[in-house]
Amino acid sequence: MSGPSTPSFEPIESKAQLVAYLEAGNKPRADWRIGTEHEKFAFRRADRSRLSHDGKGGIGALLSGLSRFGWTLVREGEAVIGATKDGCNVSLEPGGQVELSGAPLSSIHQTCEETHAHLAQMKVLGDALGIGMLGLGFDPKSRREDVPWMPKGRYKIMRAYMPQKGALGLDMMLRTCTIQVNLDFASESDMVKKFRVGLALQPIATALFANSPFTEGRPNGYLSYRAHVWTDTDPDRCGNLPFVFDAGFGFERYVDWMLDVPMYFVYREGRYIDASGQSFRDFMAGKLPALPGVKATVGDWADHLTTAFPEVRLKRFLEMRGADGGPWKSICALPALWTGLLYDQSALDAAWDLVKDWSAEERAGLLADVPKRALKTLFRGRPLLDVAREVLKISQCGLKARAKDNGVGQDETAFLDALLEIGASGITPAEEMLARFAGPWGGRIDPVYEEYAY
Repeated sequence: MSGPSTPSFEPIESKAQLVAYLEAGNKPRADWRIGTEHEKFAFRRADRSRLSHDGKGGIGALLSGLSRFGWTLVREGEAVIGATKDGCNVSLEPGGQVELSGAPLSSIHQTCEETHAHLAQMKVLGDALGIGMLGLGFDPKSRREDVPWMPKGRYKIMRAYMPQKGALGLDMMLRTCTIQVNLDFASESDMVKKFRVGLALQPIATALFANSPFTEGRPNGYLSYRAHVWTDTDPDRCGNLPFVFDAGFGFERYVDWMLDVPMYFVYREGRYIDASGQSFRDFMAGKLPALPGVKATVGDWADHLTTAFPEVRLKRFLEMRGADGGPWKSICALPALWTGLLYDQSALDAAWDLVKDWSAEERAGLLADVPKRALKTLFRGRPLLDVAREVLKISQCGLKARAKDNGVGQDETAFLDALLEIGASGITPAEEMLARFAGPWGGRIDPVYEEYAY
C-alpha cells in the first residue's frame, strides 16, 4: 500500500484539475519506465511467527539496519516505517509485510538487478536478526489474530473501517502479499487500451502466479486465496471496473468513479485524520465532517487515488495488481509479462484483439473462478491454460521487439522462462506446493519456510 504523497498544497477549484492531474502522466514512448513492487512476509526463523515492530528482532530493527547500506530511514512519530534510496522505497504493509517499491527503470534487466540487490541486503540483515523472508500470496500458517499491526496511522483507520465493508478486508491487510508492476502510457487513448487489456487479462496473471493454497497450515481449497480475499474486501473500491469498457471512457470517467469512492483519511502535518466513509466531493466543497471549512488540495487527491484497489489502478501510470507474491524468479517475471504485452504496439494490438469481444459477464466470471481453479478454469469451453499460452506468446513477441539487451546478447524474454514452464506443464506454483504438502512434507506446513524462503 502507498504512503502519503509528496505534498501539493494547490487548492482544488474544479474537477478539471483532477483530470489534469491524471493527464500529466502522459509520456512519450522514450520516457516510458517500469516500476516493480513486491511484498514478502518477514518471519522469525526460530518459530515461524510474524514479527512485531518493536524489539531487537522486530521489523523496526530490520528496517533500521538498511541505513548501513546508505538508505535514509523514514519515520512516523518515533517509529521507523520505511527507507528510501535512489528512487526506491522500502515500506511496511499493515502486518509487517516488507515491500520494495522499485525505481522507474528502462528494462527488466535493471529490475532484476534492483531486486537482487534488495533481497541480498535483506538477507544480510535477516541473518543477523534471525529473520527470514517468504514470498507467497497468503500467509501459510499465521492466524489473523496472531499477526501484529504496524504503527502507521493510515492502517489504524483502515483497520476500523474494513470490517464494515467486507468479511476479508483485514485478511487482505495482514495476511496477503503481491507483486505488481507500474507502467506508463502515451495519451488518453493509449491509457484506455492498456487499461482494458490489463483488466481483461488480470485473471490470466492471477492464474499463472497462483501461489497461496494454504491457510493456517492446511489447504484452503483455493490456488490463489489472495485473489479470493480481494473479492470480499470492499466493493466500493475493488474489482474489475466494468465501466472502463464503456464507450467514451477516459481520465474524466475514472475521476468520476474516484470521487464516489469513500475516503479513508486526510493527511495533515504528519498525522492521519479519520475521514472514513466521507465524500471527497464534500472535501472539495469545504464540507468534510472530519475537517469542516477546509478544502481539498491536489496532494489530498493524490492520497485519495491510493485508497482504491481495483485489479488495475490508474494514477499517473497504470498499476497491474493481480499477482500473488512469489519467489525471486516471479518478481522478474511479472514485469516481463506486462511489459511485453503493453509496451510494444503490435503486442498491445494483438492482446486487444484477443480480449475485445469478451463480455462483462465473462470477465466477471473469470475474476470469480480463477482464485479456485487457476489455469483449469473453463473459458468458452476450453481451459484457461490455452488462453494463457496465447498471452505468453504475445508477451514474448513484444519483449523480442523491444530488443533490450543486457550487454551479453540476452534480451528480456529470458525473464518469461518461469511462466513459459508453467504454460508448458499447466501446473501452477500452488499446485506444486500442494503436491509437496501431500507428499514429502507429510502434511506439515513448516517446510514451506525452508524451501520457499529467499
